[in-house]
Amino acid sequence: MLKLLIVDDEEIICNTIAKVIPWDELGITLVGTCLDGVEAYHTILDESPDIVMTDIRMPFMDGLEFIEKVIERLPAVKIIVFSGFDDFEYAQKAINLGVEEYILKPISAKQLEESLIKLKKKMDEERARKRDIAILRRSYEESFPILREQFFISMIEGRMTPR
Repeated sequence: MLKLLIVDDEEIICNTIAKVIPWDELGITLVGTCLDGVEAYHTILDESPDIVMTDIRMPFMDGLEFIEKVIERLPAVKIIVFSGFDDFEYAQKAINLGVEEYILKPISAKQLEESLIKLKKKMDEERARKRDIAILRRSYEESFPILREQFFISMIEGRMTPR
């Protein structure tokens, strides 16, 4: 199961999202909700979430600063930004930081669920690709001594000629 953290300075938004999304059906565990970037940063250190959903404007540490710190600490984390501010500059900075999606509030449960499904599918594909690469690498490492031995035997027996 993927782990997700919600960060928004509006407690009602955190609580509503926490209650309306069918987390288990999505294969996601909600590890917490935080009301500011400082609290959220300490939570990511403890929980190491796979996904962070964050507002862009928050007290103590704004969303952009929070995103930078999260990515520095957990480079593989996926971030969804939801914001009530239709500010191109904020969106551009967030996208330059590598966020997966920038969603404008108000956001419907259906829209959020669709975003999470799409993101989970992408993450599952990335994990499968990494697993396949690890299997290929392990296979290569196991086969290399045999291939090297066969190469040298072929050279010694004259079955290989230099070009």
